[in-house]
Amino acid sequence: MTETLTNTMTNKQNITTLGQLKRTGYKSESVKDELRRNLIAQLQKQHEGGFEGIIGFEDTVIPDLQTAILSRHNILLLGLRGQAKTRIARLLVNLLDEYIPYIDGSELFDDPLNPISWFGHNIVKEKGDDTPIAWIHRSERYTEKLATPDVTVADLIGDVDPIKAATMKLTYSDERVIHFGLIPRAHRGIFVINELPDLQARIQVSLFNILQERDIQIRGFKLRLPLDIQFVFTANPEDYTNRGSIVTPLKDRIESQILTHYPRSVEISRKITQQEASLSPEQRISVEADGLVKDLVEQIAFEARNSEYIDKKSGVSARLTISAYENLISNAERRMIINHEDKTFVRIADFLGVIPAITGKIELVYEGELEGPAKVANILIGKAIKTLLVKFFPDPEKAKKSKTPNPYAEIINWFSEGNNLSVLDDLPLAEYKKLLNTVTGLKDLVKKFHPGLIESQQLILMEFVLHGLAEFSQLSKGFLDNGFAFSDMFNSLFNLQPDDDDLDIEDDRY
Repeated sequence: MTETLTNTMTNKQNITTLGQLKRTGYKSESVKDELRRNLIAQLQKQHEGGFEGIIGFEDTVIPDLQTAILSRHNILLLGLRGQAKTRIARLLVNLLDEYIPYIDGSELFDDPLNPISWFGHNIVKEKGDDTPIAWIHRSERYTEKLATPDVTVADLIGDVDPIKAATMKLTYSDERVIHFGLIPRAHRGIFVINELPDLQARIQVSLFNILQERDIQIRGFKLRLPLDIQFVFTANPEDYTNRGSIVTPLKDRIESQILTHYPRSVEISRKITQQEASLSPEQRISVEADGLVKDLVEQIAFEARNSEYIDKKSGVSARLTISAYENLISNAERRMIINHEDKTFVRIADFLGVIPAITGKIELVYEGELEGPAKVANILIGKAIKTLLVKFFPDPEKAKKSKTPNPYAEIINWFSEGNNLSVLDDLPLAEYKKLLNTVTGLKDLVKKFHPGLIESQQLILMEFVLHGLAEFSQLSKGFLDNGFAFSDMFNSLFNLQPDDDDLDIEDDRY
């Protein structure tokens, strides 16, 4: 099939009959050959091979996918939740021709030169070169089905339609009484089954012939229907034990199994979040998010994937960081609206707003259930702060033991003199700035290690230091309904205030 024929609207509009199509030199081509041809063309032009927007898989998943397409394989994408499996499957459409011709009126989009249905064969035999031709866009050649336990063979393959038989006065032995399911209707396209293990074993068996012999069997029909379909399946390893499994003969017929994974660095994870986060134009203009808070959001997910409270087999979806970042921006926006401000920036106290985005996206093990999802979320935020603090400032534990002057001494001494500090998430900017500047040595510490920052960045780091010192048990941090209270650790012990490891947040809003 020539590129000028399939990829331009002008030529398409001029070709309306089979005879006109033949005169263009059109040749039949399978969908897998079509994908292969277009992938080769893109790779030769040094493009990403149709997978633009997929971040972090450039050296792992994408090369495997391209190899499978070049091999004309059906594909199984195997990975935990939130690893862009469905996104990848949908992007395969980019490797299809923009338009292809089919016999007008065919429910299976018959190839004009190679029809497979009764309708297609009959109309070509009857009208010959006058057979009417229509064109289908690549977006209409993608079919997706979520596998659920109630999916039937009739849904996927088809069944005898008694109403059609009665209306058309046909016997049940006539091919025309068949009502085709989703898979035959995906002929010459891409068919995706999401969460394949959720499909009952007897339904999976019905796919054997389609994958191997490319034909279908419906009840007692001896029907040879050589379907031309690129199959893509997605599955979660967790499903193999929790809900179902892929039957071995079916797995054997899927030629390429490709393993997906989570982002392997905070930088890659951050790119994904910034690309996928759904923010309004007003939020992008009025709410500033520093690189520190963006990295903190990503670090929460990394801490969750290594947490003893969270089921590692279940995974922690990339949707966690996307939702958390959206909540973070919205929490800052809410404060801005309440205080009648025109602009604001995200503060560390705004991380109280990300807790709802975390609790719904983590599967807790027994120990986590005992702690409770809200407490686990707070622990994850705390660990993220602790991990990143040493990338911006000296390690408080090492500084305490060092023979050189402790850079945090002045701050800790201010609290040990009986001073307390409550940082609420709805403080106006002027009050927030005044509050942080009351802590002796805090501003000087930030200036010493990060000179030349704008005011918003300076204030964020000042608050960040307080949270970090609390995570390193240099200060005590208590949870309020709408913020945090910092005090001296030594006095807190005498007042029986819990530290981070024994945190009781029952009085907290979550």
